[in-house]
Amino acid sequence: MFEYKGIKIKWLGHNSFSIDANIKIITDPYKIITQEKADIILLSHNHFDHLSVDDLKNVSTDNTTIVAANECMNMLTGFPFKEKIGILPYEEKTVKGIKIKATRAYNLDKINPETKKPFHPKEDNKIGFLIELNGITIYHTGDTDLIPEMSDITPDIALVPVSGTYVMTANEAAKAVERIKPKIVIPMHYGTIVGSEKDAQDFKQLIKSCEVQILTKE
Repeated sequence: MFEYKGIKIKWLGHNSFSIDANIKIITDPYKIITQEKADIILLSHNHFDHLSVDDLKNVSTDNTTIVAANECMNMLTGFPFKEKIGILPYEEKTVKGIKIKATRAYNLDKINPETKKPFHPKEDNKIGFLIELNGITIYHTGDTDLIPEMSDITPDIALVPVSGTYVMTANEAAKAVERIKPKIVIPMHYGTIVGSEKDAQDFKQLIKSCEVQILTKE
């Protein structure tokens, strides 16, 4: 776990984090082992390793609000929640007093060999999230490459993928950090589908401008 100005951040594996500042937010739960329950769940897109109904059943309750990319909405059935809110890039919602803004997340050069299209096409409106709580902004990039839209984002904490194949490589993620200039960065998207801790360590070696926290899965 990493704590910053009263915000506790746990990495639950892959792209999933628990972000806790009296309100508990869980992002993209997949193959998680925690017994925590979420006040808010954020879903970046509809791929199985980001929208997992089995995992949602374990962390959602009758009081949970889900904020999800629009493409996820019709898949959110079969488990308890209070409400579900669809969101498009650049839209902002205030949920339980927390500002949540959707950011763009897409591939530029990660191509699916079967479809000949990007794994995460821009036109799908898959998303990342800017989460503002306790005066701190956390940027969860979602599954993305280094994209021009990152130039407009200046978070305190950034959660960035580093494993390549479907998302940024460690080197690309380091360039993204140079662009968005966070105070703290946490690598993600490794150790479950593709990538390993070596990707996270390689990424850390490339970062000179801010603090890097490599978290242990909880």
